[in-house]
Amino acid sequence: QVQLVESGGGLGQAGGSLRLSCAASGRTISGYTMGWFRQAPGKQRELVAAIISGGDTIYADSVKGRFTISRDNAKNTVFLQMNNLKFEDRAVYYCAAKMGYDRIWRGDLWDYWGQGTQVTVSS
Repeated sequence: QVQLVESGGGLGQAGGSLRLSCAASGRTISGYTMGWFRQAPGKQRELVAAIISGGDTIYADSVKGRFTISRDNAKNTVFLQMNNLKFEDRAVYYCAAKMGYDRIWRGDLWDYWGQGTQVTVSS
């Protein structure tokens, strides 16, 4: 089992930055694909960014060039640096872990989830 705990959410300003962290415990995450999903009110959960065990990254078009996902396997932690925030980035952000890197856009195939952290963006 992998337990995931997100932190770093809160209120950001449009054009500003926030950094989310996801601390994992129970197992080392080095062999997992790690990802950040978000769900805004009234919308479906969507993959924002993912990083596979080898370090390759994938981003949703809506955040490319603004968000950066990274991982520190030694600290068993994953980060999401969010720059140039937009009002539409407001959502609950979830950290997730998955064995393998196929069909990553399907949230139902991810193995472990955190409880989520709220991100609010003021315009």
